[in-house]
Amino acid sequence: MNKDFKMVATTMFGLESVLAEELTNLGAKDVQESIRSVSFKGDEGFMYKANIALRTAIRILKPIKVTKIYDEEDLYDTVKKIKWEKYLDIDGTFAIGAVSNSKNLPNHSHYIALKSKDAIADYFRDNFGKRPDVDVDYPDLKIHIHINKDLLTISLDSSGDSLHKRGYRTATNIAPINEVLAAGMVLLSGYRGEENFIDPMCGSGTILIEAAMIANNIPANINRKRFGFETWKDYDEELYFVIQEALLKKIRSSHFKIMGFDKAPSAIVKAKANILEANLDEFIGVHHVNFFNSTKEVFGKTTILFNPPYGERLNVDTQEFYKKIGDTLKHNYPDSTAWFITSDIQALKHVGLRTSKRIDLRNGDLDCKFVRYDLYEGSRKFSKNNPSFSSAEEE
Repeated sequence: MNKDFKMVATTMFGLESVLAEELTNLGAKDVQESIRSVSFKGDEGFMYKANIALRTAIRILKPIKVTKIYDEEDLYDTVKKIKWEKYLDIDGTFAIGAVSNSKNLPNHSHYIALKSKDAIADYFRDNFGKRPDVDVDYPDLKIHIHINKDLLTISLDSSGDSLHKRGYRTATNIAPINEVLAAGMVLLSGYRGEENFIDPMCGSGTILIEAAMIANNIPANINRKRFGFETWKDYDEELYFVIQEALLKKIRSSHFKIMGFDKAPSAIVKAKANILEANLDEFIGVHHVNFFNSTKEVFGKTTILFNPPYGERLNVDTQEFYKKIGDTLKHNYPDSTAWFITSDIQALKHVGLRTSKRIDLRNGDLDCKFVRYDLYEGSRKFSKNNPSFSSAEEE
């Protein structure tokens, strides 16, 4: 029987509580939040499941050594003492990623990675007369070195490539949003597929795709070609397919509308290509529409969630742009909850609506606010007999 062991799921700032909830719902034990990470316990099968299913995790790490170190020689000696043949064949390949925040060692991740690489190479050469090769693109074993003050954690990276690389995005627009951040925003909004969903500035469709996967309970990384653990020495392929099949059986169908608008024809083409690649074209509709000329033509409660341009991304007058966002939401989208992310805090004042919630997030290097506006039913009447979208197209 597989034994439980400690793992760490890394994430983006502001998504720790969402990831902790995901892990708890998935069946993890001893879930504990930290900054940009959540630790938990589970067995080998749960490690596979976490990689396939988690929406807000970037990597799933399996720590194999945690100890205090005080200088570079401590780092070298600690790494070299590990019996690496347990994890890597001499004819295999490896790669090292590193993060360092220490007064006693250089805070230069490349240097820490090189020092650790030398220790592993010397271990194999001293014990077996030969060393494995480094392959930064497709290694058999990816190792993660984390140094915080004087605490060293050496982990095996079970994910390989970052889990934000879902495998469905083949076409991108200017400044596409990270898939993990997109999924995190959808989950933070409370949307679970039980009402309509609109991204009125959809770009290449990432938010729409993440929302559709949430609505239909489709595992986030089901389209990925490869996980890091698939080349581990103890990889259990039969167990992996059992876990995958169990997750696929939990897929459901949401019957509410999921729609995206964009005024750029090129964005619509890219969004449709990505949606098709994700096998979600039957659940998502995208339309060549300028949001500022649109009205809500779907009946019932609706979540509106989008990533509008801010000054760092596109050259626009954000104050005027955000005023138009507020006017459009206020006059044309009653009975809706609108959310959007921005780093332009000053421009938010020009939306002209009161925020009911503000959440701190980061988009790349930018400190952002994820804000919510509650839009109530006004005098505008809706026809239950005509619930489909039919707004006039751009120009």
